[in-house]
Amino acid sequence: MLILALDTSSPAGSIAVLDDNKVIGMVSTWTSEIYSSRMFRHLDFLLGELALNPREFDLFAVATGPGSFTGLRVGLTAVKCWAEVYAKPIAAISGLEAIAAQSRSPDSLLIAATDARRGQIYCGRYWRAQAQDGEGLILDGEERVIDPEEFVAALTGIGNGCPFTVVTPAPELLSKILSDHKGAPAAPEPRIDEASPILAPHVGRLGYARAQRGDLDDALTLAASYIRRTDAELKWKAPSGI
Repeated sequence: MLILALDTSSPAGSIAVLDDNKVIGMVSTWTSEIYSSRMFRHLDFLLGELALNPREFDLFAVATGPGSFTGLRVGLTAVKCWAEVYAKPIAAISGLEAIAAQSRSPDSLLIAATDARRGQIYCGRYWRAQAQDGEGLILDGEERVIDPEEFVAALTGIGNGCPFTVVTPAPELLSKILSDHKGAPAAPEPRIDEASPILAPHVGRLGYARAQRGDLDDALTLAASYIRRTDAELKWKAPSGI
């Protein structure tokens, strides 16, 4: 199965091409230019290097968020167009799941976390689960955007001696947060597992696993997972008299 995987949710946006689980090409850069504006240059380069055409892909896998609103809109719109034009399915993958999937920890419980800017953290709890097609991840509850204090409280609340690992592409940030809250009652000292911020290869592998299970989307059902409300929503005020 030939897979085009795309992540436009973060500054380290990336595009990868996979043959089943094997990455055969990948492009990512980190500059001040937002990734959505250089995505198509990267795509042209990568497809040229691999002598491929978008119509040759069997599956489009895409990170649905959380992350940059503009980046997600551009990335998901591109994937929707390709899926519609070439009549191919889509694997919608959470960026937090792509972070958790990188963990090398033996723990069954993984806390995926990344910098949400504005002094907040995106996070989600994932349990390892055995399936016929290998090991997978199951989201426990909902992915959230929270303040550092809430994050530490959430880790403390796991309790019951359940071993867990925090998986993150921002280990320095989380180490500082945990260090700043060492004085809090029962403040945890979890294992921190560093993940790569380059998510497209992991999005592709998770997309391949979804395809094996038949858990796919199309251009109509694909949707972004912003988690945080947009500035327009936060600043919106209802008209007076209603």
